[in-house]
Amino acid sequence: MVEVPRNFRLLEELEAGEKGTGSNQNVSVGLRDTSDIYFHFWNGTIVGPPSTTFEYRILSLEIYCDESYPKVPPHIRFLSKVNLPCVDPDGTVNRSKFLLFKNWDRRTTMETCLSELRKEMASPANRKLPQPPEGSVY
Repeated sequence: MVEVPRNFRLLEELEAGEKGTGSNQNVSVGLRDTSDIYFHFWNGTIVGPPSTTFEYRILSLEIYCDESYPKVPPHIRFLSKVNLPCVDPDGTVNRSKFLLFKNWDRRTTMETCLSELRKEMASPANRKLPQPPEGSVY
């Protein structure tokens, strides 16, 4: 397998996010600042899944890709307050509690990370968890 350089990989993710060509229209990822030539800081959005306590919510996240990404998972933190077992009290997605991060594969994209978080919200164990008031932020 050929290893794509970090910046080329991130350019691909940026293009997919800007053009909306990703596989899941319920999540989005975009570069926070277009002058960030190292592609470190990203914004993410998850539309809450239907028939859950997240329904009708648009959840905002910040994503940080350090120089080791995509060899290691990005750092993801919810800006919108959320109650999920894989999210720490400060909004950070816990690397040891989020299954996708525990079984990381360098081919996984930021969009996939957000899609998997959305699946966590819809899982039978989490779909009815009480949530902070809508609009609450960390």
